[in-house]
Amino acid sequence: MTMFAIAAAIVFVLGLLLGLADGRIAGVGGPAFLVLALLLLTLHQAGMGTPGAWSQAWRRRH
Repeated sequence: MTMFAIAAAIVFVLGLLLGLADGRIAGVGGPAFLVLALLLLTLHQAGMGTPGAWSQAWRRRH
């Protein structure tokens, strides 16, 4: 798993708990956390946060 996928899972859990408890963290409620989690999943699906050609090329040179 990548960093964005793990962060999305954590944010989904926070959003679920806040939604069930009708709570807020710093004035931000559950739906905002769910939108943030969807954004993180979108970045993960786009390939952000995953090892790519640049990082592998850097390892071979050094």
